[in-house]
Amino acid sequence: MTARPVWQTQFGIETAASPEEIWALFQDVPGWTRWNAGIESIALEGPFAVGTSFVMKPPGEEALRSVLTEVRENECFVDETRVGDLVIAVAHRIERLDSSRTRITYAVDAQGEGAAEIGPMISADFPAVLAALVAAAEGKRS
Repeated sequence: MTARPVWQTQFGIETAASPEEIWALFQDVPGWTRWNAGIESIALEGPFAVGTSFVMKPPGEEALRSVLTEVRENECFVDETRVGDLVIAVAHRIERLDSSRTRITYAVDAQGEGAAEIGPMISADFPAVLAALVAAAEGKRS
């Protein structure tokens, strides 16, 4: 039996950057600190592939270990973080809309005790993170 999601949300943004340009930024995990202010430090523990873990430390908080549970080049990756019985999965999706537009979506699925409280805290900065990601991607084009 599959657990039912307790809390979900998603945020999206459009960009002139290509899926390949966005994917290059996603794969450069140590570089996430350049466009995500919610990351003080991050270390990928292997290739950017399903099953690989990374340790991310938000400013002023304890470091968290996450695992890549899905990786589809130029399309999507999902990371999952477990804290006790709480499971938080974040999908980072890239969709080519046409030859000059791409949509990036971050979707959060939080399950377990405290999901309705923790989910909004985790995703509160996603609009700013997406805007900074787009600025980084479009800045690389010039």
